[in-house]
Amino acid sequence: MKKSLFVFLLGFALLSVFNACDDDTKEVSYEIDPNSLYSRLGGINAISAVTDQFLANVAADNTINARFAATVADPFRLQVLRNNLIDQICEGAGGPCKYKGKTMAEAHQGMNITQDEFNALVGDLVAALDQFNVPEAEKNELLGILGPMQTDIVGK
Repeated sequence: MKKSLFVFLLGFALLSVFNACDDDTKEVSYEIDPNSLYSRLGGINAISAVTDQFLANVAADNTINARFAATVADPFRLQVLRNNLIDQICEGAGGPCKYKGKTMAEAHQGMNITQDEFNALVGDLVAALDQFNVPEAEKNELLGILGPMQTDIVGK
């Protein structure tokens, strides 16, 4: 089951690598700072690749994959999650995407996410960043942007 879930997730992710930013964002003239985290990460294609690996890591992680089972089973929901993650990282890193999903507090209300589950998710992201050889400074900067979301996720 775990292997088929991973294969499904990876195949789905590979089919949708270029669907991250919405069309409105692509039409806007946006000058990207070459020193921004977005640029240093490698732009939308690199963020998409890391996100796809991150989702594959989550699907294979027995600590948290049950929380994502319904999303993984529904291609539409999986695509929405993927796009939201890409847009959230892209925007947070200074890129042209705009995150349009729920706030972290809204998205995790009533889920009672534990600290161990949150740590597992962060570990899955770090493993994806490591797989793509993201330098330590950029990795820490990204984690510094995403880390404050913990208070809106854990125990809600």
